[in-house]
Amino acid sequence: MTMRIAIAGAGNVGRSIAQELIGNGHQVMLIERQPRQLRPERVPEAEWVLADACELSSLEEADVAGCDVVVAATGDDKANLVCSLLAKTEFAVNRVVARVNRAENEWLFTEQWGVDVSVSKPRLMAALVEEAVTVGDLVRIMTFRQGEANLVEITLPPTAPYVGKPIRAVPLPRDSALVAIVRGKRVLVPTPDDPLEAGDELIFVCTTEVEDAVRAVVLGGAREIA
Repeated sequence: MTMRIAIAGAGNVGRSIAQELIGNGHQVMLIERQPRQLRPERVPEAEWVLADACELSSLEEADVAGCDVVVAATGDDKANLVCSLLAKTEFAVNRVVARVNRAENEWLFTEQWGVDVSVSKPRLMAALVEEAVTVGDLVRIMTFRQGEANLVEITLPPTAPYVGKPIRAVPLPRDSALVAIVRGKRVLVPTPDDPLEAGDELIFVCTTEVEDAVRAVVLGGAREIA
């Protein structure tokens, strides 16, 4: 499905997001208030708008109401919060994603401010560090829908109880799903008959409440740090 996506902030982060989304076939509009940051030649496939994404009139002129998603990607947390709130409350945008620049401001990026998904660079970096070195434990990589669901990873140690057994044998709890297996350089879409192997990185989507149950089932209580 092709979506129309508005990105507030055309710095390095905003332009990188735009290029990825355009590469995936979506229509992207970059909104930037600083003339020096307006560089259409950097992402020529995008629509470029010189405007303040914190101004209601600017968002009206840009037809943000016609967007499926708004991404608040500026380097200013205050601007990202205001943009998110306006997008959700004034234009009823279905999905609002906001960038968190300073870890101490993360608590503000909630549904009350119109944010559906917040992306904290410090938290994401910490999760990626943990994911790179941790075997035999659950690592939370990202949170969706204000904590209602999480993307988590478990790297299987050789002692895990279901190593060598098919996925259908793993009794996962409710509100959890195995969505991908990273095996070496391959990304596998799991099927019930696929056997698990030691070293597999299992990617789950689950609610916070069942994370401990997923860990217990998949690891059987075994934990070790590489």
